[in-house]
Amino acid sequence: MGEIKMKMNFNLNLVQTQKLIMTPELKQAIEILQYNAQELNEFIEEELLNNPILEKLSNAATDQDEMQPIKAENDIEVDTDFEYDLDKGIKKEIDWEEMVNYFEDARPMGNVSYDFDQEFSYDNFVADEETLKDYLLMQLQFAKLEKRFYVICDFLIESINDNGYLEINMEETAAFFELSMEELETLIRLIQSFDPPGVGARDLKECLLIQMYQQGFEDSIEALLVKDFIEDLGQKRFAQIAKKVNETVERVQLAYDYIKSLEPKPGRLFASMRDVRYIVPDVYVEKVKGEYVIAVNEAANPRLQINGFYKTMLKNVDRDELTSDYLNKNLQAALRIIKSIEQRRNTIYKVCKAIIEYQYEFFEKGLLYLKPLNLKDIAEEVEVHESTVSRAVSGKYIQCPNGLFEIKYFFQSGVKGAGGEGVSSESVKIVIKEMIDGENVKKPLSDQFLTDELNRKGIDISRRTVAKYRDELNIPPSSKRKRF
Repeated sequence: MGEIKMKMNFNLNLVQTQKLIMTPELKQAIEILQYNAQELNEFIEEELLNNPILEKLSNAATDQDEMQPIKAENDIEVDTDFEYDLDKGIKKEIDWEEMVNYFEDARPMGNVSYDFDQEFSYDNFVADEETLKDYLLMQLQFAKLEKRFYVICDFLIESINDNGYLEINMEETAAFFELSMEELETLIRLIQSFDPPGVGARDLKECLLIQMYQQGFEDSIEALLVKDFIEDLGQKRFAQIAKKVNETVERVQLAYDYIKSLEPKPGRLFASMRDVRYIVPDVYVEKVKGEYVIAVNEAANPRLQINGFYKTMLKNVDRDELTSDYLNKNLQAALRIIKSIEQRRNTIYKVCKAIIEYQYEFFEKGLLYLKPLNLKDIAEEVEVHESTVSRAVSGKYIQCPNGLFEIKYFFQSGVKGAGGEGVSSESVKIVIKEMIDGENVKKPLSDQFLTDELNRKGIDISRRTVAKYRDELNIPPSSKRKRF
């Protein structure tokens, strides 16, 4: 049997590779880019508390800056050794004294700032909130009850959920408060007589019936349908219901229209008031002398600068080592924040500028002229990575003459239109809705008919996509839209 010989060689090879190193500085720059106006304002306020070197620019200086349009970035020559590239993750050495002077003197680049005659304050966004429970307890004060019943009614009101429904176990509640079932029902009916109509119901059927009875529909076909045919109503089985109740289909449809006008969740008005979210636009767009002017919202985000006292200390060469370390650490953090905020402002400006140029017809003519657009298109135009564009637009809003829009709204999928040009999904939905709004309700348009009409208009779309868009518009199929 022959021997097997193995020969091992050891070689040292040098391979040069380029990797993205996620430094703390780069991580912070990315996080700041993702903040919307409110989040950035909260971040700045926290940093002002933590870093004594940072301070807000005086109101007078801020106002002066905001009233003067800023030229394009190439009009301001800035030569510094401090730079973060979000796409490459590179940090150069920092000349601190030069950076302090730069941030004291230079204005933000690459955007136009206007005051818009408004002063930002979160105090302006405080809602006068009254909860559903508060509203019911206020009405309870006017009820004439024995003293012990007030405590029980208070418990019942506390057991009403955000939608206005009572959630209790009847037997356990009656036993706990030593009540008969009749007494408990009487107290529940008292609360059900309160405003908003339908409050205190234990299910949808009871909620609708309470509202009907308050409007005088006790012995009506509407009440009968809710009592015995609520599931069939939900499926719009009008013909089947009509046969069972010995009424015409038209009469059943009229009853359905009335029932649909009732409030299925009487408490949601208060829930929506409590959960209200105020939107602060990150970008304003105004048409000035025939051109669209972009203004990144400065009012929500105070300008920052280096505190004058600490700036003087930094220039003092006769300071001890401990003081130097403290100052340098906080200065480095302050300059990183200022630079990251400025870079955020410039990136958002460039991205929005590219979007407005691409979607120019939308701003001029409206929703029907919205074009298909993806992140890659804007990334190539702005010369950044797609992920940078995604972070720049995520959760941010733009206020323009057409209304308030989430910036992501302008990134639309689409289909092929006449002449090979793309048509956005939103534009197609508008056409579909207009066609359905104008249909004969006795002969509603089928998805196939809608598809054929769109194809005839030069929009290349399948019946499946039409059905998808119709569903997204919350429009039922033709079989559910038919009227008799």
